[in-house]
Amino acid sequence: MPPSYRRPQRFAVGCALAALAAVLASPAWADPAPSFAELLAQLDQTPATLEAGALSDAAEARVRQARVRPNPTIALESANAFGTGPFSGYSNAETTLSLSQSLELWGRRTARINLARAEASTVSLQRDLAIVDAAGRLALTYAEAEAAQRQAVLAEENLTLTVADARAALALVEEGREPLLRGIQGESEAAAARARRDEAIAEQEAAFARLTAVAMLPDPVTTIDSSLLNRIPAGAIPAPAEAPTVRVASAQRDAAERRIAIERIRSRPDVTASVGVRRYEVEDATALTFGISLPLPLFDRNRGNIEAAQADFRAAEARFLTARQNAQADRAAARARLSASASRVAASDAGVTAADEAYRLSRIGFEAGRISQLELRVSRTALVAARTSAVDARLARVRAEIELARQDGRAPFQGAQ
Repeated sequence: MPPSYRRPQRFAVGCALAALAAVLASPAWADPAPSFAELLAQLDQTPATLEAGALSDAAEARVRQARVRPNPTIALESANAFGTGPFSGYSNAETTLSLSQSLELWGRRTARINLARAEASTVSLQRDLAIVDAAGRLALTYAEAEAAQRQAVLAEENLTLTVADARAALALVEEGREPLLRGIQGESEAAAARARRDEAIAEQEAAFARLTAVAMLPDPVTTIDSSLLNRIPAGAIPAPAEAPTVRVASAQRDAAERRIAIERIRSRPDVTASVGVRRYEVEDATALTFGISLPLPLFDRNRGNIEAAQADFRAAEARFLTARQNAQADRAAARARLSASASRVAASDAGVTAADEAYRLSRIGFEAGRISQLELRVSRTALVAARTSAVDARLARVRAEIELARQDGRAPFQGAQ
């Protein structure tokens, strides 16, 4: 056999080995991940929701503590005892046992309870928002893992098609219908496709590792059987009266207003009443004592704290207005992106069908000698690009649904098909 044909034979062997390696690289076992609905049902066990729940419990405990009145103070005092002269012993002593209690005038207790309730309401709304964010993060991680799995499959299919095209080119070279350069080009394309396949597998493994960590699964995920990318988001869902971010900002504004009332009350004297019994040893007699004490507001009238609370309220009011404006714009943008992503998915699916048919016809034409290898390569590249675009379109649809669900204060794909 002439020397010009030895390289194509070695190339054919290399292609066959590459195809065999592609098959052997597929996992022999698989541990499928639970469905997104199953993982969503276990969302309350994730660290983010556990933290949010603990903070809410702490806020409710502070509300209960705010209702508690201050403890009374009991005091025992002896005077005129163990001195000098007539007071050398305890016979002339005066002993007083008294009980003091803060009266909490000016609505101190009510203001304290109202502030604790406002802060607890804020934390409760933040907990709900944290759960929604955790659900969105789980959905995105799940969708990205599924997309990586599909990209790995597409890279494997691309390698298979590239090897098949290279073998077809080799057959034409051996028949003398194509120059040796075509075989070398096919070998180069197969090597590039093999590298892309290896990269896609690495990305898949990384995405599965992220899903295993985010979902707190006991065993590593190696495959996804229940598709989230193919789920169609729910139809028109009525917009909530207020977005979760707006409700949180509103609650923070209310809490800031309650703090102003607290600081104003603190500027007023804290009146303490006391009652007691006094024992006179020298007369062998007892008498009642009572009194009222309060601080004189000569130096500290709490003006700085009042002004600071008022400034905090103005800042909270500005955040509330900003949150309301952003929520309206963000929800409209999310709905527009979701609608556009649905159109993109439909267009990409049609593009895959057309590209698949174009590649099939190109392959027939190439084997018949009516189409060049360059035209076959272009049709194969278009097919791979169309399939990749279809995966990206579905991932974009999931992202749009996650953002819209966050604006609505719900988990993604609730009520979806």
